[in-house]
Amino acid sequence: MDVAAASRKNGRSGGYDLNLFASPPDCNFLCSICHGVLKRPMRLPCSHIFCKKCIFQWLARQNTCPCCRKEVTRRKMVQVNKLRKTIGRLQVKCKNAAAGCLVTCPLAHRKEHQDSCPFELMACPNAGCTAQVLRGVLDEHRQHCQQNGQQRCPLGCGTTLAALEGEHNCYRELRDAWVQRHERNRTLLLSLLGRVRRVHRTTNLIRRQLAQLSNFLEDDTLLLNAQVQETEVTPEAEMWGTQGQGVL
Repeated sequence: MDVAAASRKNGRSGGYDLNLFASPPDCNFLCSICHGVLKRPMRLPCSHIFCKKCIFQWLARQNTCPCCRKEVTRRKMVQVNKLRKTIGRLQVKCKNAAAGCLVTCPLAHRKEHQDSCPFELMACPNAGCTAQVLRGVLDEHRQHCQQNGQQRCPLGCGTTLAALEGEHNCYRELRDAWVQRHERNRTLLLSLLGRVRRVHRTTNLIRRQLAQLSNFLEDDTLLLNAQVQETEVTPEAEMWGTQGQGVL
């Protein structure tokens, strides 16, 4: 089995498929290893050109040119950017041509077109819908899917039902909703009780500090009154003592 056949069998072909192009490409644009159109072309010192992926796979097994068998020095290989740009201007068909897309565009702009091609298959983003529709009619499908894919529970529990949803049990839905609400209320209550306890501890601390401050102020007041009384008594005692000495 030759290298080209092995590459195709393993899905590792480095070049572009010939069927991708609107008209047959020039033979000078073909890779001698995979026989596809050159992708990221690399020129060897012997001037032969191959796809980058193809030649690296080849050199992993033998260090010679696939065409002339000359020994290859990897550091002397160069990318052929001018040829790459030329190939990038070749007209290619949309990958959705079989679905009806008639657009052709330069190879370099192919991905840009694919990202907006109305014939590209897209998965419906609505929950529960597994349909794949063309991008051009996706919005219309989504509206139809939303209108017909969901409905309210006919028994009045308030649950929105998807079209593909299994058996609906109102009791289970209401019970689960009550459990969730009960857990939320319990969490809020525990949080509130924690805050009340912190406020209570802070209030008790402030009360103790105020009581200590009151005691300090009371002690200072008593001490100040004693000092004032002592100051008032001392001059009278000195006066009487002086008068007594004069009488004597």
